[in-house]
Amino acid sequence: MSVLVAACGAGWESRALRELSDERSVAVLKRCVDLDDLLASATTGQAEVALLDLELSGLDATCTDLLRRSGVGVVAVVGSAQREAHVDRARRLGLGVVVGADSLDGLAQVIVSAAGGNPLAATTDDDAGPQETTAAGSSRMVAVWGPAGAPGRTTVAVGLAAELASRGQDCLLMDIDGYGGAVAQHLGVLDETSGLLACARLANAGRLDTAGLASLARQLDPHLRILTGLPRADRWSEVRDSAFDQLLRLAGGLAGHVVLDTGFSLESDPGASFASMSPRRNAMTLASIEQADEVVVVGSADPVGLARLARGLVELAEAVPGRTLRVCVNRARPALGWGESQVRAMIDGFVTPRSVHFLPYDRVAADQAVVGGTSLVELGDSPLRAALEDLASAVLGDAPRRARRSRLRRRRAGRAH
Repeated sequence: MSVLVAACGAGWESRALRELSDERSVAVLKRCVDLDDLLASATTGQAEVALLDLELSGLDATCTDLLRRSGVGVVAVVGSAQREAHVDRARRLGLGVVVGADSLDGLAQVIVSAAGGNPLAATTDDDAGPQETTAAGSSRMVAVWGPAGAPGRTTVAVGLAAELASRGQDCLLMDIDGYGGAVAQHLGVLDETSGLLACARLANAGRLDTAGLASLARQLDPHLRILTGLPRADRWSEVRDSAFDQLLRLAGGLAGHVVLDTGFSLESDPGASFASMSPRRNAMTLASIEQADEVVVVGSADPVGLARLARGLVELAEAVPGRTLRVCVNRARPALGWGESQVRAMIDGFVTPRSVHFLPYDRVAADQAVVGGTSLVELGDSPLRAALEDLASAVLGDAPRRARRSRLRRRRAGRAH
């Protein structure tokens, strides 16, 4: 068993080396001078486990993810002071194997059990601190995706989140478009600080928890929070894959419904090495679609939009096979010359959707909402809001709102007579 040690002069290093020298099953391959030396040595494929100090300068979730993808298990050593806080941070960094600096007996066995690059292979019982619940059991994640060409993803995502909140459902709306989000502009939020980037920085450092996420997500009403997106498209590289995965896990613990406004591209990065630390521009979109409980696909009803929708459905089937989709055909209007049945037939030729929803071309309501920085719910009744009400009902598994209103009117009429 080949081990890399990166303690950088920590007090426990000499004791650990003595402990390992007595074990024939473990051999110290190298004592690394710093984190860069550790990562470079790990990518050679010669080491199986890295023994490191949790306070190693520069250590973050991206580094632990690189070690894991290099097939190197990680054992972190934490100090005795504030041990629970150290163990909690180690878990957020993806380090499941944690030992105390004052309890190195049996270290060789812990290292052997951590081999293979699986950070959850073993955990010392005496140092296992309280683990934070990162996802509520009843939480549902809905990813709103659509092909290139501005089919109305953000309009649908904002409208859906607002409808869910209007029904008393706690909802978190996250702008994760890697090409530049627009949720903040739609809702009149003028924060200069990006909630997404702030969360990504904390998560990468192993310091993001549910309370931290709640403080960075803007509370718009008692049931609706939003996490603002990238202020500029060129800052997508600041959101690392491992940090975003942790953010998604924590989001489920903050709200019963999480609505994700994604980017359009599903292209993976063919140049990314398995051990590369380079982020992938479309990683947020791909991860969201893979992990979401539901995917709402938005396409425009015009000829170009329908062609893009058809190609997008094929791309989705290749990127996340087996997913059942809800399809929203946006900006539907009679002037286009085809009816709903014809569009449904086209969609059925590519996928078998869970449901198909037609959103009317309600330019007046859409413009008023964006110009006023408000949601369609706050504007009141409109054809577009009525269609989004039905979409929200479908996501919740309820009867369409218009059907419930009709039943209510019939009951009132019956009582009047």
